Amino acid sequence: MGPLHGFRIIELAGLGPGPFCGMVLADLGAEVISIERAGSNHPAAALDCSRRGKRSVTLNLKTPAGVAALLDLVESADALFEGFRPGVAEKLGVGPEPCLARNPRLVYGRMTGWGQFGPLSHAAGHDINYISLTGALHAIGRAGEKPVPPLNLVGDFGGGGMFLALGIVAALLETQKSGKGQVIDAAMTDGSAILMAMFHSMHAMGLHSLDRGTNKLDGGAHFYDTYETLDGKYISIGSIEPQFYAQLLEVAGLQEDLFQDQLNKANWPALKKAIAEVFAQKTRDEWCDLMEGTDICFAPVLDFEEAAGHPHNVARETYIRVGDMIQPAPAPRFSRTVSARPSPAKPYGSDTEAVFSELGYNAEQLGAL
Repeated sequence: MGPLHGFRIIELAGLGPGPFCGMVLADLGAEVISIERAGSNHPAAALDCSRRGKRSVTLNLKTPAGVAALLDLVESADALFEGFRPGVAEKLGVGPEPCLARNPRLVYGRMTGWGQFGPLSHAAGHDINYISLTGALHAIGRAGEKPVPPLNLVGDFGGGGMFLALGIVAALLETQKSGKGQVIDAAMTDGSAILMAMFHSMHAMGLHSLDRGTNKLDGGAHFYDTYETLDGKYISIGSIEPQFYAQLLEVAGLQEDLFQDQLNKANWPALKKAIAEVFAQKTRDEWCDLMEGTDICFAPVLDFEEAAGHPHNVARETYIRVGDMIQPAPAPRFSRTVSARPSPAKPYGSDTEAVFSELGYNAEQLGAL
C-alpha cells in the first residue's frame, strides 16, 4: 500500500521536522521504524500525528549493546535519518561512516537547522531563527509592523521535513541505479531559502518590494487579503486576474469607477478601506453563499476544527479519523499505489521485540536489550 511499500526506513526519533518527515514517508507506504529513547513515556503520545503508521523500538544508544543493535538493523534498511546537532551521531557511534560500512547502499539523511557545516552549524536554533536568516520572515507581516512568524510551517516542516523526505526519496531512486548509498545534508535554512525562489524572481523583475505588506501577495493589495465579516469571522480574497477581479466587483457590489485601476498601488490603501467596509456588512456564511465556488478566488478563513467539517474537505476526505482523533489524511494521492489509512501512534517500544526477533535475536539477546 503506497508507492514506498517495501522500503524500510529507520528514524532516530527527535522533535518537529524529523518525525514529520517519517510520518510522510510512512503515509506513502514505507516501513518506518522509529528508534525512541529507552524509558520514553508520555501520556499524550497516542495523540501525536507524527508518530502514526510507524513501528516503535526503544534503544539506549549510549550503550554498546544499543549501538550494536541499531547497526544490525541498518543492514536490512534502505534509509536512516537523524536530527541531531552535527557530530552527535558520530559521538554515539551511529554516524554515516559505521552505518555505510554495514550497508553500503544505505541512504543516510541528516536534518538540522543550520546545516552540517558553516559558522552557525553547532548553534542552537528554532524555526523562527532559520527563516529569519533566509529572508522569509522579513517578508511576512503588515506594512509598518513587525514580521509575523507563520507558525513553524516554513522552516521546520516546509523547508525542513519535506525537503528531507524529498532528499531521501531522490537518493533512494539514485541508489536503484548506482547500488551505492550517500549522505543527505538537509538544512532548514537551505529549504526555507529555496521556498522563497519566486520572490527572488519577482524582486529582480521589479514586481516585489522589500517593504513587507506593500505587495500583491503579502496583503498589500486590496484584492489579495483577508477581511473581517459582520459576525467577527474572516474571509479571504485572491482576485488577482482581471476577469476574477471583475467578478469580485460585480458580486460584492463595488463601484467599478472607484475600483477600476486595479494595479495602481497608490490607490490600494483607500480601496482596502472601502472594500473592508463592504465585507463588514454581511456574515461569513452570507459571503460564502454569494462567492464560494465562483471564480472570484474566495474562501472562508476556517480554524482547523472547522476545516475538517467543510463540505469540500469532507468530500475529498482531506481529514480522517485515526484512533481517537481527526488528523490530516496522507498526501498526495496516487491512482494505483493508494496510500493506506495510517495506523494510530503506538506505545513507546511496542515493536522492539518483534523487530529484533525478525533479525534473529534470541530471548537472551532480547533480554540484554
